[in-house]
Amino acid sequence: MLKHVQLSPFRSRSDTLSLSSTASYSSLSPEPLSSRSSSYSSLSETSPSTTIKVYARCLRPDIEYKTLSITFQTTCREVVTSLLNKYRMRLRDPNLFYLTMEVTVRKAGVRTVLVLDEEARPAALQSCHPRGDSRFSLQTRRGGLVKVYDSVLMPGSKYKSLLISDRTTVDDLIQILLNYYNSKERVEQFSLYEVCQSQEYQRKLHPDDCPLQVQNCWVSTLEFHFLIRRNLHDLRPRRKAPWTPELPSIPSSSRHHVQEEEQQSSSSSDLETSRLSSSSCADYENYFYI
Repeated sequence: MLKHVQLSPFRSRSDTLSLSSTASYSSLSPEPLSSRSSSYSSLSETSPSTTIKVYARCLRPDIEYKTLSITFQTTCREVVTSLLNKYRMRLRDPNLFYLTMEVTVRKAGVRTVLVLDEEARPAALQSCHPRGDSRFSLQTRRGGLVKVYDSVLMPGSKYKSLLISDRTTVDDLIQILLNYYNSKERVEQFSLYEVCQSQEYQRKLHPDDCPLQVQNCWVSTLEFHFLIRRNLHDLRPRRKAPWTPELPSIPSSSRHHVQEEEQQSSSSSDLETSRLSSSSCADYENYFYI
């Protein structure tokens, strides 16, 4: 006997059917739905969130694991940030951490460890394996220590020593400090400068430069440090300029030489003044003198 089937006017999806009789969906479908497809539909529609267990002993020796409630759209990057926020580790660089997934095939006795990308979704990966056959762990990358003078962010602070990764950018570093001080200011309002005390100059770094890579090119870390300054025109668009690890050294006496040239040029003609000022800008546009 045929059963009457009609579309429900209260559903937005065209593939959802409303049965006016007591017949089940399996009696209408020629083939029953597989268990995997039915479970996926249940997770994506009725249960948008799930829990994962992340072993995070690398954060502190007393932390074995942390259970997090996440959605199927949560990325590994967001999981790392959530863990650091829960344990109030605001000075920790998120780029120093990454997630691994250990998958065990019990019948074959094989165990595989996968390094997850930052955009990978742990909840979706966990749903592809039986419960208990997968395990997430927080791992650390090698980094380096940088000293940043940040009195512009907090008047009572002199500097902060931060452990960062070699791929952490200038904007990432400034954002870590802003989060530490609970500041609502934007990253674009500040810039990071490379300061050399012996040669008395400051060089502004591009937002995409990596401070740890810049520091690795220093001859002596005692003569250099990083300084955060507030931008006078923070709304000006930023242009990416090629960063050169080796810059020509400028002795402190060159500053007096530039001042003498400027005094001499003031008594010259306008054409000579234009020529000298354009040459000066071409040679010293990347330097800010103390």
